[in-house]
Amino acid sequence: MRNEEKHALRRELRRARAQMGHQGRLAAGQTINRLLKRYIKKGRKIGVYWPMGNELRLDGFVHAAQKRGAKLYLPYIEPRLRRMWFTPYPADETKQERKRGRAKLHVPQFAGRKRRVHDLNLLLVPVVGMDRLGYRLGQAGGYYDATLAAMKYRLQAKTVGVGFACQLVDRLPVEEHDRPLGGFVSEAGVLCF
Repeated sequence: MRNEEKHALRRELRRARAQMGHQGRLAAGQTINRLLKRYIKKGRKIGVYWPMGNELRLDGFVHAAQKRGAKLYLPYIEPRLRRMWFTPYPADETKQERKRGRAKLHVPQFAGRKRRVHDLNLLLVPVVGMDRLGYRLGQAGGYYDATLAAMKYRLQAKTVGVGFACQLVDRLPVEEHDRPLGGFVSEAGVLCF
């Protein structure tokens, strides 16, 4: 029952995000990127993500973080494994090592020294949905769930979900392996959990 419930929620929340329209997502994205700048500190290691489909784009945040001397990292998914590594965000001319996924929704994977999530200071996590207790609903691949669960007994990176206000709900179905995030940033503001 829980998987059916999550599947229905994903469909509903993706529809709400799509109904914002391109211009609406663009305007909200500018506000979110501005709000995220408070997390940038020189030398800080920050995990970001490559947006898929209508996900929030982090272009403004990425440019500001690079200017201010933060080190950015992207998820790297080893074939047939769930936990993610993180590799340095590519320089402008860097070629991707390979693509993960099909069609237009692919995640480029870049080469470079791989780090585990607990080596990062901050991890910005994409969401399909977020609740007011800090739990997220993702794409259903389980990669972030496995990666966040691996931090349980280690020094933990600060985790912040990022998305649009229409993706925030009162309560999501939670499973034993789910870990709450430390905050959520949308165009409506910053929530801390």
